[in-house]
Amino acid sequence: MSILQASPSMRDSRGYIASFAPPTAPPDMEQLPGPTSPSDAEAAANPLVNSLLNPIVRRPALVKIQGPFKDHQLASVARGVHSLQMLGLVSVVVIDRDDIPPFEPRDSMAAEAQRTMILRDVERTVHFLTKAHAAARPILATVARITDSGDVYVEAEGLDHVRRAVQEGEIPVLLPVALDDGCRARRISANAVLAALAEAMANEAPAPPAAPATARPKMDLTPARLLIINREGGIPSYARAGLPHLSINLSSELEFIERTWQPNWAYTHPTALSNLALADTCLTHMPKDASALIVSHRSPTALIANLITNKPAHSASLPHALLTQSEGRLSPDTPTLVRRGLPVRILRSVDEIDKPKLATLLNKSFGRVLDEEAYWARLDADLDFVIVVGDYAGAAVVTTEGKRDGLAICYLDKFAVLPSHQGDGTVDFLWVALRDETYGLGLLDAANPSVGSLSGVGRGKDLVWRSRADNPVNKWYFERSNGFMTSTDGKWKLFWCDAEQRMREIALESGGVVRVVEPTESGRTAAWAPAIESIKSVWAD
Repeated sequence: MSILQASPSMRDSRGYIASFAPPTAPPDMEQLPGPTSPSDAEAAANPLVNSLLNPIVRRPALVKIQGPFKDHQLASVARGVHSLQMLGLVSVVVIDRDDIPPFEPRDSMAAEAQRTMILRDVERTVHFLTKAHAAARPILATVARITDSGDVYVEAEGLDHVRRAVQEGEIPVLLPVALDDGCRARRISANAVLAALAEAMANEAPAPPAAPATARPKMDLTPARLLIINREGGIPSYARAGLPHLSINLSSELEFIERTWQPNWAYTHPTALSNLALADTCLTHMPKDASALIVSHRSPTALIANLITNKPAHSASLPHALLTQSEGRLSPDTPTLVRRGLPVRILRSVDEIDKPKLATLLNKSFGRVLDEEAYWARLDADLDFVIVVGDYAGAAVVTTEGKRDGLAICYLDKFAVLPSHQGDGTVDFLWVALRDETYGLGLLDAANPSVGSLSGVGRGKDLVWRSRADNPVNKWYFERSNGFMTSTDGKWKLFWCDAEQRMREIALESGGVVRVVEPTESGRTAAWAPAIESIKSVWAD
């Protein structure tokens, strides 16, 4: 039921299956070995037998369980972690408590008392995991070492403890301790242990293909996810009045989040920034499609949803009112999904555009061939700005239409993301930047950190765009628009997003009442339609 509630799309399901389903049997069944005497070597060499005996490909995840938790809370966390284990994600757990300092005190008695608390939490976690039918084992040995300069690393011998547990499908539960140069075990920050594990596990290479069939293959320990389960929930956002960020693009937002941090959050979310820094460190060692989830213990089903979809609980590009006013939407316990992401730039002249890269992006995204001469001529005349994500992994081209008729329509001419970046958050990051530069402009929460952004200064404009009536993406557009209409010839859907600042002003003046069509909006769609419908195709095919 949790998987169904995650509502995975076809792309989400394919992504999960590609990562966790066993290799399929060879298409030519005649190539399979015939009846022979059974042996371990023959079974290991037969992919069909392997897929039957090992129906799930195990992949590791780094998990910080940041208590202290009451018994019923820890039981809920254990059930969530067990569900991940059943679906192929084996958690490598490091125990943490946010009610004691991250490093042990100099006083030996106080240090011993705190270490005893952490040890008991390890024992409790293993107990509740076992009670939830999850195979788990405590790792009481020190897997990490600490240098005189304070650097923490995990050596091969320590990593063996983790590998053996994960390879056998057991959940290793670790203490946040490390050996110093004097071979003394010291309690250190759980974040330091997790960061060291991320680096060591990512650098651990699997066995070479030429390994003997009888030898057990060396598992690829590269973490697929980072999960931080705490009592605080996600990272608070000043743009959402303290409710959590749904998704964070570290490449363009980290510094901005730190700069806009509110003093009162030091009490409500005391470890949020350190957890965000942990995500930033770990994700540098993880695959580009990996993500970190910062989640409250009250949202255990979010763990399953994230594993299947690798997406935030709700799209960050949905209208804020829809996220906050609808039942079951944004709440203080909504998790935050963190990605390395890509930098975002705003280009305001054709001269700034890398034309070959933009053309390649549009061709690959739309599966068509651009008439470049016609398109660049069009942008020379009508370009407003272009939003570029990364090295042209995605782009939104905005033009000004209807100038001949005395109009100034803010028109989304192209919205494109490379197929290789669809599903990794680029689409949402691109749309959020688009909103901040058009219909969201003039509001404090539009002060995004993108290079070349207007940073919220100005007045919002209605954003208009068209899409073919049979475009499967229209469902996504319906959710993000304030309205739509069908063109006179039935070929197009015309969408628009109302300028948010203007709508808020109307709501204030009218005591919160906003009509479907305000007097200032009368006749605007009739004026838009001819200008938009007359835009000529710039595709060569």
